[in-house]
Amino acid sequence: MFPVTGAAIATLGSFLGSETISASDALAARLDEVQFDLGEGPCWDAMSFARPVLEPDIRSEPRRAWPAFSPAIADMEVASLFAFPLTVGTLRIGAIDLYCSKPVVLDEQQTHEASAMAHAVSRQVLRRALDDLGGDYDAVGNAFSRRLIHQATGMVLAQLRITADDARLVIQGHAFVTGRPMMEVAQDILDRELTFTQGTEGIETA
Repeated sequence: MFPVTGAAIATLGSFLGSETISASDALAARLDEVQFDLGEGPCWDAMSFARPVLEPDIRSEPRRAWPAFSPAIADMEVASLFAFPLTVGTLRIGAIDLYCSKPVVLDEQQTHEASAMAHAVSRQVLRRALDDLGGDYDAVGNAFSRRLIHQATGMVLAQLRITADDARLVIQGHAFVTGRPMMEVAQDILDRELTFTQGTEGIETA
């Protein structure tokens, strides 16, 4: 239906957590993960403002500036990015990302159709989330699970005696500085290959 290379569906924020539900390919999944890790990008803007974010030529003529996200995708084969919010009533639960390896434009009709698609998907996502309450969805093998980040946050919270929000920021900051996905850093924490301590010059790693 759309002149794009791939797509991903993700929940964002505190309501359902940040997690890729489905991705057409590895690059689509990676684009979501970078946005989760950095807390910025087209998906976040689409959800925050409840309207589409259209970047037909993000390399040569970007319409928005994301100080961390834009450099992070500089080496990826992405020329166009489009994000459409997932909303149900007043609930803002995530976004759909569409990307293309070459610059393309979504016309008014395509933008309208993509928004309608996102609206339909929103209800399916919320329905599934409600069905999963009380169950252990991650146990059945969701490859994009973010649960381990929540578990790692608890460990860092205990190590540094800080709030959960600050503990997650420590993991996020370490991932950004080392150029690694947050899920890899979280796994190292859970495996006790990485620990954080409060030193004389601030937070230190061991």
